[in-house]
Amino acid sequence: MLYTAFIFGLISSFHCIGMCGPIAMMLPVDRNNSTKKVFQISTYHLGRLTAYATIGFVFGLLGKGFFMAGIQQKLSLFIGIAMIVIVLVPEKVFAQHNFSKPIFKLISKIKTALGSEFKNKSYKSIFTIGLLNGFLPCGMVYVALFGAIAMQSASFGILYMILFGLGTVPMMTSVVYINSFLTAPIRNKIQKVIPYVAVVIGILFVLRGLGLGIPYVSPSNMSLFVQEQPTCH
Repeated sequence: MLYTAFIFGLISSFHCIGMCGPIAMMLPVDRNNSTKKVFQISTYHLGRLTAYATIGFVFGLLGKGFFMAGIQQKLSLFIGIAMIVIVLVPEKVFAQHNFSKPIFKLISKIKTALGSEFKNKSYKSIFTIGLLNGFLPCGMVYVALFGAIAMQSASFGILYMILFGLGTVPMMTSVVYINSFLTAPIRNKIQKVIPYVAVVIGILFVLRGLGLGIPYVSPSNMSLFVQEQPTCH
């Protein structure tokens, strides 16, 4: 299931253009030194990947807890259904319940810190911009985190989120070089594809949870990372 992370990151990066594109466009990179600019952009992405790896570790541990409790099959079903629901239910419905209200103050602090870093062109500041950017709320990241939980391991949770982040790198790099590289109509058409991709990934997790005995897609043995029946003699 790790491959779904990169694919989803690649497709959802078109959504990132609208949400995080302005941050990438405003990066305090050196416009006159192309070599330095490449290193600065790479540093920005390293910051984002570090943020994704961190939350992947946390949610991977959460998934490991479910795995140790022996409910990994039900967990995979729940995650798949949750992915599909998040995509299909309009955002305004979630907004009415204001689930994120408890962390609004934290988000505000992140945005304030993010703004102050744009005044400095050092690699440390550019890394911090990427790091803070990675922690900002994003619907696509939320969906990816469900995948990290399903990995049932801290290390695989980290890897899942890093692969998701790597999938977003090509498009997020492009917007730094060519601000108008995609017209609004084209972006809108591509963004319409994103929900379908998320639903397909959700279906894969549902199939995985059903344990239908389909190799690689829906294995009957859900212990994918440890041996269920130890062969001790």
